Amino acid sequence: MPEKGQLILDSEMKRYRNGETWEFENDINNVSVSDGVLLGLDGGTTSTVCICMPMIIHFSHSQLQSLPILSRAVAGCSNHNSVGEIAARETLEQVMADALSKCGSKRSSVRAVCLAVSGVNHPTDQQRILSWLRDIFPSNVRLYVQNDAVAALASGTIGKLHGCVLIAGTGTIAYGFTEDGREARAAGAGPVLGDWGSGYGISAQALTAVIEAHDGRGPSTMLTSSILQTLGLSSAEELIGWTYADPSWARIAALVPVVVSCAEAGDEVANKILLKSAQELASSVKAVVGRLGLCGQDEKGAFPLVMVGGVLEANTKWDVGKEVIKCISKYFPRVLPIRPKVEPAVGAAWLAWNFFMKEYNKELCSR
Repeated sequence: MPEKGQLILDSEMKRYRNGETWEFENDINNVSVSDGVLLGLDGGTTSTVCICMPMIIHFSHSQLQSLPILSRAVAGCSNHNSVGEIAARETLEQVMADALSKCGSKRSSVRAVCLAVSGVNHPTDQQRILSWLRDIFPSNVRLYVQNDAVAALASGTIGKLHGCVLIAGTGTIAYGFTEDGREARAAGAGPVLGDWGSGYGISAQALTAVIEAHDGRGPSTMLTSSILQTLGLSSAEELIGWTYADPSWARIAALVPVVVSCAEAGDEVANKILLKSAQELASSVKAVVGRLGLCGQDEKGAFPLVMVGGVLEANTKWDVGKEVIKCISKYFPRVLPIRPKVEPAVGAAWLAWNFFMKEYNKELCSR
């Protein structure tokens, strides 16, 4: 016979049931993880990842990296600015349900959720997302909402919020925290407002260069033949129709490898685009570090710089990330570049553990 506490939880869960998303819970009776589980979500413009980890109370921060991943689920875009609030919520809810289902857990076993998504740019964004999260989970679950850059930072600092993170994927943002909790950001306002170091920005400049070359307003470039061949087009005129048929950020950003290969082959136009993009990314980091004073008044102190995103991956001869570090080192010679060995969703789960334990220990001390 179920215990009284479990009956209350089951009753509460029925109130929060939403459509068919959580029907799998009917088939789960016993949850194997004694202390419950954590959910860490990384929601970007391209995809959303949810990681489920065990919640272990009697644990130290230094042991966090040993926490096993119980399950992993992937879904599409969850940025409400890109797909709308309803679609974003459905994506986030489904990916959480999938992660719990895969490891045989349900919402009554969740202790904390850290949801880190792009598009969270203001406290009102946080409150709006928190409000519907509270509709999904029982009241005892700790809920935390952050920008996706915060999870990316945590993936390189084992859940500690200190230092700066630079994300350069489809979009870009630089985000920093001081040890006393001050924070600052630069860029991350989307392509219309100048995220030129992003994958979208690089590709948009390449497309523009092709049109300029076709018009005679710019130099000829290998980008023309390479991009047209990649897209299966026969002329620059067709490129205009292709671009505006579906101007989604990720679709445009997917052309970055073409730009890199042209630069590696010696194309001067592609080379200038990548060099300018690296300088733009470095300027975002410089702005954040300067505003927060992360390396001291003399600007000679050390600080971690976590680097995340496809644009910064060191897997080509023309290494954008390496060029970014080179630019930043001119201003901050003791910068400590970190390329995380885990994905940002794991960083979000580590944040959930840290946030939970901070509140848990505070409550213990007040008793």
